Order: sequence, then C-alpha cells, then structure tokens
Amino acid sequence: MSAQTETKDGLVLRQEVLGSRRLSNYFWAVISAIGGVGFLLAGLSSYLQTNLLVVSDPSQLVFIPQGVALLFYGVAGSLVALYQVLLIVWDVGGGYNEFDKKTGKLTIFRSGYPGKNRRIEFVSKLEEVQSVRAEIRDGLNPKRNLYLRVKKRRDIPLTRVGTPISLSELENQGAELARFLNVPLEGL
Repeated sequence: MSAQTETKDGLVLRQEVLGSRRLSNYFWAVISAIGGVGFLLAGLSSYLQTNLLVVSDPSQLVFIPQGVALLFYGVAGSLVALYQVLLIVWDVGGGYNEFDKKTGKLTIFRSGYPGKNRRIEFVSKLEEVQSVRAEIRDGLNPKRNLYLRVKKRRDIPLTRVGTPISLSELENQGAELARFLNVPLEGL
C-alpha cells in the first residue's frame, strides 16, 4: 500500500495499492528493449551484410550460426520488453482498498490482465470483518503482508505483491486500519 487517505469526517479510509507501475519495472522494460533491439539489429546486419548499428559492425559475422542466434535473442528480448510495457500500461495488480463507515461496506479493487476478469472487485460489509492480520516471515524469501479476516471467507490480502514493505510501515498501516475498523490486530 502506498498512500492512505482519510476523509475529513473520518468515515472513509482509502488505501492506494501500487501495481506494476513501479520504477523497477520501467527500468527493466527500457533495459530489455535496448538489449532486444540491439541483438535484433545485429542479427539483421549479419543477414543483410550492412551495418545497422552505430556502436559496432556485426555485418562481418556469419549469418549461420551467429546471426541466427543474435536474431533469436533479439526477438526474445523485444518480446520481453513488449510484455513489460504492456504490464505497465495495464497496471496489473494496481488498485485500492476502501473502507466506508457511511455505507458500512469495504471494497477491495485490483486491475488484472485484459479479458473477462480484468476488474477484480471484492465488496463486503464492515461488520463481517473479524481482524487485521500481519504476516511476517524473514529469511531467504521474506514476506511482510497485511490480510483482512472476514467471516466465512479466507484471508484477503491488502498489500502489494513484490518487494516486502518495511516492518515499521507494516505495523503503522496495520494499526491504523485496525483502529479505524475497531477490530484487533493479529500477528505482531
């Protein structure tokens, strides 16, 4: 969760969740695009026997097997870059958590891949919320997430997927949400 906003009357709490529009995804999309296009141009230079690159002259390479390998890696790198750009455009995983005391409802919304299930939305009554649960696991694959326990349902994740948030931030967000909903905070 990146940003939390609360209305002036204190009846609505909205938490924005960062999806695939992260700085690291922009970085890797650019790096993949540069590498993919570079390899693609090098492979094409080998095939056409003309230099299409500014940095070096791959036109002297033998097309089979070096040029074919360069073309393969160029196509693969370009497809990876295209996929990363599409993830950023679609903002997969992005959305919000909204808790509204006026209407007595909570809404968890996330964007998914295009198609029939593009909009992932969960709506429930605030009175069905039992607790806010923090899951903390350190080690080789650390995990720090907040979950919402709702009656007769499995735990609903509230934090973003990817890089674990800091322990203090997790504690602050969990405590603020538990205080707002007037439910216990478990796991800390």
